[in-house]
Amino acid sequence: MAGNYTFTMIKPAAYEAKYTGKILDMILQQGFRIQVVKIVKLSKNQASAFYEVHKDRPFFNDLVEFMTSGPILAAVLEKANAVQDYRNLIGSTNPADAAEGTIRKMFGVSVQKNAVHGSDSDENAEKEINFFFSSIERI
Repeated sequence: MAGNYTFTMIKPAAYEAKYTGKILDMILQQGFRIQVVKIVKLSKNQASAFYEVHKDRPFFNDLVEFMTSGPILAAVLEKANAVQDYRNLIGSTNPADAAEGTIRKMFGVSVQKNAVHGSDSDENAEKEINFFFSSIERI
């Protein structure tokens, strides 16, 4: 699996703003294949578990609150060098610092409301994919 898959999540603000179709189109235009997708509304327990790595950071509670404020779209993306290619497509975490033409520059509002999540390593991609999708859901 390593190297060929990554995980993405379209966050509540971008979902609510109806950017989902535009974001998915950008992903497809860059040669990614969407292996599986679902729309869910995270509970506080689910969001806390997903972002557990940040539990001691001052923004953790605000992040959990935001991520439970509305639906998200979760997806597994497939492409050679998927993690790095997707990180390049989404741009910097802060939309103000993101390169022109990146997803976060075009659709992000702030560091927290940056439109999308993208795995930062093959190891985290595998963990994040397994968090949202069972093996039977994946093709």
